[in-house]
Amino acid sequence: MERRLRQELRELGIQPPLDVAALCKALGTKWGRDIELQPAPLPQPGPLGLLVETPEADVILYQEETTRLHQDHIILHEIGHMLAHHEGGSVDPDAMVPRVEPGGAHKVLRRCSYDDQKECDAELVATIILEWALVLDNVTAPLSADPSVRQVQAALGDYRGWL
Repeated sequence: MERRLRQELRELGIQPPLDVAALCKALGTKWGRDIELQPAPLPQPGPLGLLVETPEADVILYQEETTRLHQDHIILHEIGHMLAHHEGGSVDPDAMVPRVEPGGAHKVLRRCSYDDQKECDAELVATIILEWALVLDNVTAPLSADPSVRQVQAALGDYRGWL
């Protein structure tokens, strides 16, 4: 799974520092379907993120009342479900998800624990991506704005990209 994930992410051309919104935009473009990110005050205890499939887009609702790093992890966890092609359940119109118009959602992927393989896989995806981002942000020198210097950096092994 890690090898397939890294290959898919390399193809997107995303470079450090990691911008989760840019990653979602690139994935949406590749898949031909928008990925919308919406912060929401999700009640606790309960899920920290939800993946909602609507006719127009895939919507990731994530806990707005936490740190930016945690929000990125939540979003990447939901992206993990998408990369693994996990299916959600049908939606009860009487129990609509916050910030999604009634009748607008077709499927929702909602979990509160990591007791099944799908949740473990999605968590692994989020962890791999954040690990990559944190390592590259902390061990590589910033790319120069000068193209000739960037060429020298590349020649000397300043590889940037998915580990």
